[in-house]
Amino acid sequence: MTRKPSRMYREIEGQVYTRREYMGGVPNCRITQFDTGNLKVQFPISLSLGVEEAAQIRDRALEAARISAVRVMEKTSPNEFHLKVRRYPHQILREHKMAMGAGADRISSGMRLAFGKPVAHAVRAQIGMEILTIYTTPGHVDDAKEALRKASHKLPVPTRVIVAHAS
Repeated sequence: MTRKPSRMYREIEGQVYTRREYMGGVPNCRITQFDTGNLKVQFPISLSLGVEEAAQIRDRALEAARISAVRVMEKTSPNEFHLKVRRYPHQILREHKMAMGAGADRISSGMRLAFGKPVAHAVRAQIGMEILTIYTTPGHVDDAKEALRKASHKLPVPTRVIVAHAS
């Protein structure tokens, strides 16, 4: 079964659906690491990727954004950053799987019992919520901005980079 486009799940509709114990066959979360880079050093500057619209962001999109940001940071400033995925995808997305092809109308039940099967996880992001954060040194701020810019292309919402200095 092919994946449906993200525009089907981008809008926040209905209640939050997170109760895994009531449904079977929930796929695993695709995010492999929530903290990457040098975890032992306290870096003075943090740059975050903030969301400008309320939307749902799939776990696959978050993982793609994380990988692209880590790639840029490892090439330009190895061992001089700490990347953190700030949100866990609790929301479980469901699809009503329809039969396709010849003769599907004879075996399909239409919209009867259309609760849907769990297919993915998502983050319900509100306006201003920070999704990714990179902690780095003052010399690598431009590299971190570029990494977050490239990561933002993987997300289905408009974003902006927020720069903060640690106290």
